[in-house]
Amino acid sequence: MTDGEGADAGADAGADAGTDAGTDTARVELTLYVNGASDLSRRAIANARRFCDQNLAPPFTLSVVDVHEHLDALRESQILAVPTLVKSWPLPVRRLVGDLSRPARVLEALGLPAIDDTEPAPA
Repeated sequence: MTDGEGADAGADAGADAGTDAGTDTARVELTLYVNGASDLSRRAIANARRFCDQNLAPPFTLSVVDVHEHLDALRESQILAVPTLVKSWPLPVRRLVGDLSRPARVLEALGLPAIDDTEPAPA
C-alpha cells in the first residue's frame, strides 16, 4: 500500500497495470485526502489500509494525497474537509469524511459489498 509520506502516493493491490477502470467492474478505486502528518491523518491512513486489506477483494487501488503539499488536488476534487475518502470507481462517486474507524459504516457509506458478499453462494 502507500506510505502516506509522498505528495500523491498511490499503490495497486492485486491489479494489472493495464487495467482500465471503465472495463473492470470488479475494481475499486479509492483516494484518501489527508492534511500533513497529523495524528488524525496517520490514523486515517492506517485505518484506510486496514479497511482495504480486510474488506475489499482485489483488485483495488488506494491512493493517498497530502493536500498540504498539493492544494490544487484539494480544489480540483472539491474536498471541503480532511480526511476524506473518495470512491471514484465503481460509480457512483461517493465521499466519506472521518478517520474510517468503523469498517461496516465505511462499506455502507461507499456502497460497497462486504468481502464475503462478493463470493458466490454455495449450490
